[in-house]
Amino acid sequence: MSTGAALLVFVVSLVATLLAAAVFAERLDLLGHRLRLPEALIGVLTAVAADAPELASAIVALATGASAVGLGVVVGSNVFNIAAMLGVSALVAGRVRLAPEALALEGGVALLVTVVVALLAFGVLPAWATVLLCALVLVPYVLVVSVAEGDRPARLSPHNWRHLRRALGGRDIRRAVADRDVWGPLLVLPPAVAAIVLGSIGMVHSALDVAHRWGIPDAVVGAVLLAVLTSLPNAYTGVRLGRAHRGAALVSETMNSNTINLVGGIAIPALFVALGGFSTLAAVDAAWLLGATVVAIALLAPRRGLTPGGGLLLIGAWIGFAVVQGVWG
Repeated sequence: MSTGAALLVFVVSLVATLLAAAVFAERLDLLGHRLRLPEALIGVLTAVAADAPELASAIVALATGASAVGLGVVVGSNVFNIAAMLGVSALVAGRVRLAPEALALEGGVALLVTVVVALLAFGVLPAWATVLLCALVLVPYVLVVSVAEGDRPARLSPHNWRHLRRALGGRDIRRAVADRDVWGPLLVLPPAVAAIVLGSIGMVHSALDVAHRWGIPDAVVGAVLLAVLTSLPNAYTGVRLGRAHRGAALVSETMNSNTINLVGGIAIPALFVALGGFSTLAAVDAAWLLGATVVAIALLAPRRGLTPGGGLLLIGAWIGFAVVQGVWG
């Protein structure tokens, strides 16, 4: 395959993956409402769908032996999410604020999961213990958010992908489907998942093909290129929440997205796929993500919330992360 053809495959695969993920998130959201699931639980499910491009790309890379790319997609996406969703929102909206109890819940869960998966990256924990510890943290969390009522801080925001669809010329599918229709949205889910997986396969293989031709390190392909592109929808919806001054929903979306990436993109695949020896760069990346998460929570903790200055610091942390990939990779 020529370089031009590989680039075309990459662009087509990227667009197909993002659009299929948008449809998947919308239909899953709609199905949850048809089944009368708790709103916050729908939010968790929709966050899984929104993370589908990152997860699928990471899993495909790991399954094909490109462990540096797979790990890079997850860690790079998470560092980018903190910078783009929280940092940019603070710049655009002036500040990001939320109730202390919401930060304690969302930030605490995200930090615990990040520490556990970082221990896996450092070779301290085996995969089975990592998954078990993550479950001990996440199961109680899901139970808590499932019984949240009204606009309590723990409530997630499951509707953001519809705004992206509108921006791309789509429409709100909830108005087009009868209230009693469950099979309609359910039947769309398998083709959407298939499109996400196939698109991710094309995206990963074409990106590696072009990168190897141009001498670009795998670390840069995973932690910078694929991580940023597959995270753009999350960044878009995060900034929208920030501009609307919905700090609790914004922080929840950011932290849950990162948690899902770590568990679904590293911890669970490690049970079935050999991740290979963790390089020094992988350990540095894990420590960087842990540090970025701690800094983000610390900047959100004061009563005034995350200020534009703090937002610039988070954005600078991602820029530093990207530079490290290029130099060290």
